[in-house]
Amino acid sequence: MQNIDKLAVTKKLKLTDGEKEFLADKKKLLEDSFTILAQVNTDDTEPLVSVLETRNILRDDIAAKMISREELLINAPEQYDGYFRVPKTID
Repeated sequence: MQNIDKLAVTKKLKLTDGEKEFLADKKKLLEDSFTILAQVNTDDTEPLVSVLETRNILRDDIAAKMISREELLINAPEQYDGYFRVPKTID
């Protein structure tokens, strides 16, 4: 319970005695769970990055024909010095 009081002061929490007791019980449950997990033999287990068997479903990144600046600007309503000209948005 002392750790819960210290945590409450550090985090500026106002906890009732019931809330402190509830958190102390949950803390004990977590500690017990991790103690049990620490006893599991994982010597022959490969580490995982993910539990899901995912594959790259994206297409290959293959260079395509590049469009020239002139081709891009051909349908531009307005252009200036090889760039699209757009209305001013910030004064």
